[in-house]
Amino acid sequence: MIKLYHCPDARSFRALWALEELDLDYELELMPFPPRSRVPGYRDLNPLGTVPVLFDGQHRLTESAAMGHYLGAKYGPTDLVVAPSEPAFADYLNFLHMGEATLTFPQTIVLRYTRLEPPERRATQAADDYRLWFLARLKAACLMTGDTFVCADRFTMADISFAYALLLAETLGMAESFPEKAKTYWRFMQTREGFKRAKAAQAKGPAPAI
Repeated sequence: MIKLYHCPDARSFRALWALEELDLDYELELMPFPPRSRVPGYRDLNPLGTVPVLFDGQHRLTESAAMGHYLGAKYGPTDLVVAPSEPAFADYLNFLHMGEATLTFPQTIVLRYTRLEPPERRATQAADDYRLWFLARLKAACLMTGDTFVCADRFTMADISFAYALLLAETLGMAESFPEKAKTYWRFMQTREGFKRAKAAQAKGPAPAI
């Protein structure tokens, strides 16, 4: 059985969305954020202390961008994964990782230094700098994406990875500053039935702390 440890709207949403798109059976463990300090024993499950962690039998994954690809590759075949034989394979891998390494990372600085640190440790200048860094990266990324999907002319796990960065940015109050292409793309991503089911599944848990 697949088991996902998830905090609402945290990076684990990528895995939850992928599970719903694939229509796989899974168990969802809903937790308050951040679990490393609010869920006893969480570091035994994920020594990194980060969200998410996913177990598939004896296998453990801790990287959200990898989870969708793993699930699609293992439980496919599915058009959600781009095969090495396809022309868009390189673009697929690039956007799959861009969603996390390029677009989500700077937002974690904004999140930490505007919401997670106690007031005396918050750093407005650092948060503002990283907010602008994210928006500049998003603008550049939009020059590389397809017109409807990020690559391959279809919805893939790369879209889940990329679109999650927009979900987090919206949570952090940056949606109005998106380039128009990103605004249109984000509205379209939210019409996916898999996205809606993932949102419904996490609604049974604690309110997002981010």
